Amino acid sequence: MDFEYTPKVKEMQARLLAFMDEHIYPNEQRFFDEIAENRAKGNAWIPTKIVEELKPLARKAGLWNLFLPKSPRAPQGLSNLEYAPLCEIMGRVPFAAEIFNCSAPDTGNMETLERYASEELKDEWLEPLLRGEIRSAFLMTEPDVASSDATNIECEIRRDGDEYVINGRKWWSSGAGDPRCAVYIVMGKTNPDAGRHEQQSMIVVPANSPGVTVVRALSVFGYDDAPHGHMEVLLKNVRVPASNLLLGEGRGFEIAQGRLGPGRIHHCMRTIGCAERALELMCKRLNSRVAFGREVARQTVWQERIAESRCMIEQARLLTLKAASMMDTVGNKVAKAEIAMIKIVAPQMACQIIDWAIQAHGGGGVSQDFPLAYAYAHQRTLRLADGPDEVHRNSLAKLELAKQLAMPGEVDMPITRGS
Repeated sequence: MDFEYTPKVKEMQARLLAFMDEHIYPNEQRFFDEIAENRAKGNAWIPTKIVEELKPLARKAGLWNLFLPKSPRAPQGLSNLEYAPLCEIMGRVPFAAEIFNCSAPDTGNMETLERYASEELKDEWLEPLLRGEIRSAFLMTEPDVASSDATNIECEIRRDGDEYVINGRKWWSSGAGDPRCAVYIVMGKTNPDAGRHEQQSMIVVPANSPGVTVVRALSVFGYDDAPHGHMEVLLKNVRVPASNLLLGEGRGFEIAQGRLGPGRIHHCMRTIGCAERALELMCKRLNSRVAFGREVARQTVWQERIAESRCMIEQARLLTLKAASMMDTVGNKVAKAEIAMIKIVAPQMACQIIDWAIQAHGGGGVSQDFPLAYAYAHQRTLRLADGPDEVHRNSLAKLELAKQLAMPGEVDMPITRGS
């Protein structure tokens, strides 16, 4: 299995690293300062100027819409394996992916629209998303049920003539706090009497539809992630054209599986970049601090943690590349075990390395002076987002059991005494 990056990808890596050095790292503090300034003025939910200023530069540099493979509407899209090292670089800074129009949940929503929407819906919503003119949200999780089991979802999508009427309450609708968020993809039930996996459907809902109320922002370890946000959204008698339904009634679970595979691997790619940066910050801090008469980096406990961190990152990266390669060659369905594995491994790996990096920074590690506390909050959340660890482990175990049971039985060899 060859994971050597192609000359094309290596050239794009160099271009992306140069862009990060010139435009993103120097403006990292400005991004958070802008949000703090907007919050002090009474409204943190305003797009930052720095991100909007950098987007045209990213397009000009040819670093735009890299995530979407095999789409005539985004011919610059890369394969999953090609995209992996680039997405990893973007993951080093929390807001970087948006600058390249490669951030969640827009990437998953754009892939969903590309795969499952009518040409009319693509013209109306996919095209402005690809241009970066609007943003989107994905409404699946609900507060009143265990949403890790998507069949529990209670949001009602009821046919009424040429329209569907939607009633339900969603939360953790990431991106719905952004004033540029113009469209939702909503998952709900069109037929509660159908088979367990044929009850659900997905439908496109304009965010300004009558009956849509953004109730509140949910914080993550105290962070509200403005201007992006993770919102609770109430849908009350929301009417949309019947043509807004994706693929057909009862196809929602199928669409969810198709959408979440790429979304999960993109998270893992960015997670590796986040862990790499945490390790770099940890080493820099340990080399710059003296305690008990010598550099902290010379203490064996920290050398063990540094070595373990490098092993963990490399293992997660190789597993992610394998999953990406399989998605490209045999498809998401065949690669479902590998996708489950990386979703288990990558966030746990990053949480451990960031935790060590925080420890290395002492009190500074949990403060706003370093990006580690914010990074930890995000990575810890990824152990829940797109399916909790327990669900992925359960799915992986079932696949493994099925594989082992399908193998020919071993013949017990008799135990004989030597002569």
